[in-house]
Amino acid sequence: MLPRTRFLTDTSLEHLARRLRFLGYDVATHRGARLTELFAAARREDRTVLTLSARQPPKGAPVTVLRMPRGDLEAAVRAVVAAHLPATAPWSRCPACNVALHARSAFEARGEVPGRVTRLAVPLSWCPECGRWFWPGSHVARMNEWFERVLGRLPDAVDPP
Repeated sequence: MLPRTRFLTDTSLEHLARRLRFLGYDVATHRGARLTELFAAARREDRTVLTLSARQPPKGAPVTVLRMPRGDLEAAVRAVVAAHLPATAPWSRCPACNVALHARSAFEARGEVPGRVTRLAVPLSWCPECGRWFWPGSHVARMNEWFERVLGRLPDAVDPP
């Protein structure tokens, strides 16, 4: 069985981090962190570092590092998905904050999302960290098409850990 791995990266891989969060992976981003700071944070938080760098953690530092291919987002997504399970279901994490989204009613979203969205009776999710609202609109459809093309399948729902 594949492990459910928590990841950590810096802003150089933010595009990858967002795609993985769409799939339900727990990917924290430390903005402006040096690689040595990422290694230290990964050790403290029990996370695996995603990086473009070939540098390894200092000796005696028990940190797992996954080197991602430079300039190939599709290969990077495939590499992570092939070796690790997501922490949560697809579309259940904030793509910006990495926080688990909360289900909310259309009534709660009135005035904060377009009226057409509240009238559609679609499930709405809200990020308690940044306050953004999410719903299964055209972006989700486009991203699902991208995942199907890159992975050969749509993202699967996962069983709780």
